[in-house]
Amino acid sequence: MTAITTPIYGKLADMWGRKSLFQLGIVLFTIGSLLSGLAPNIFFLIIARCIQGIGAGSVIPLTFTIIADLYSFKERAKIMAFTNTAWGLSALIGPLLGGFLVDQLSWHWVFIVNVPLGILVFAVIAIGYQETYAKQPITSIDKAGVIYLSLTLLLLLIGIQLLNTHITIGIIVLISSIIFLLVFSLVEKKATTPIIPISMFTNRTFSNQVITATLLSGILICYEIYFPIWLQSLYHVPATVSGLVVTSSSVMWLLSSFFVGPLLKRFSPKKIILIVVTIQCLSYLPLLTASSDFPDWFFYIIAAISGAGMGIVISMNIMLCQHLVAQEQVGSATAIITLGRSLGPTIMTGIYGSALNIIIKNNLNGISLTQVNNTISSANKKIAENQPDIENIILQALHGVFGIAILLFAIVLIANLLDPNKKIID
Repeated sequence: MTAITTPIYGKLADMWGRKSLFQLGIVLFTIGSLLSGLAPNIFFLIIARCIQGIGAGSVIPLTFTIIADLYSFKERAKIMAFTNTAWGLSALIGPLLGGFLVDQLSWHWVFIVNVPLGILVFAVIAIGYQETYAKQPITSIDKAGVIYLSLTLLLLLIGIQLLNTHITIGIIVLISSIIFLLVFSLVEKKATTPIIPISMFTNRTFSNQVITATLLSGILICYEIYFPIWLQSLYHVPATVSGLVVTSSSVMWLLSSFFVGPLLKRFSPKKIILIVVTIQCLSYLPLLTASSDFPDWFFYIIAAISGAGMGIVISMNIMLCQHLVAQEQVGSATAIITLGRSLGPTIMTGIYGSALNIIIKNNLNGISLTQVNNTISSANKKIAENQPDIENIILQALHGVFGIAILLFAIVLIANLLDPNKKIID
């Protein structure tokens, strides 16, 4: 629901202003959180989470849109750095707080804790934020665009989920998604007030920012998931300890984001992306051939390099997308890149999982899939007789997963090599 509603809120924010839609998102997210905490069964919880997602579709992109309204391009880098600091700290504190609430109270409180925070944020916005954006005249909403975009994203996300369990049906659903995407693009070209102005993508630099943020977000979810799995299944590290491997990424993300402004003053976006992404890619190469003796401390280094790169490049992607479009399209542009950052991890999680399962199944050689699953599970403490063979199967599968991540790095590099803009943007 977050993915589906994000571009819709972006367009509405350009038409109707930011404040009221941001507050609407806060209200829906808070109500969804309360209902999730009170959920008596899984079906009620799913519905409540949908309400949460509809609210989050407003809050996430409009946060960056409001920053663009309040600060100039030169000032924005510093403000984005502070925003990333809050994001990084929440990534570190959130899991610890969540674990504490579950252990000491119950899972319900993981959701209920959002309620007072939602009320506080609503009050801060109501009292402290004076909207500066000049609203446009309210025109008709692109209903056809909303419908086709929603169908495209819904089928895309469902298709990705089905790849792990029903590959054929998943592929059919994904093909349907592509068909609706083509229809959506045709509808948008003819629409008077398109939900996503296709004209923005005629700027190659803008398109590259969206591609880069989407693919790097897909790589982000790779190491966040599969570094802990590597440590748990091959090095038999407890789940809590293995999860700490990605903390170096969060720390470096928030520190490196403070360098975005100085870098943009001295170098072109193309040069920054090519250098940073090349360093990130090189740090991943050892994972293609790493054995079970690969030092565990090296995962912390790779995560730190990845986080530092993400902090620079993704922060820059958001700023440039806002800067490269007209003022009346800032909300839509921010929503598009936010959508890319949501879709990247969602799509790639399904692809990584499918690749892992396929490689494992093709290399079992008499070993049961249950044995492999038990080895990957952090809850399993027993060592099987054929443990070395099982670990080798998992290792090959992990090589394949990180091979896909390196392929994504290569696509990012090619896309930015083809970017015609070689100048510093100010």
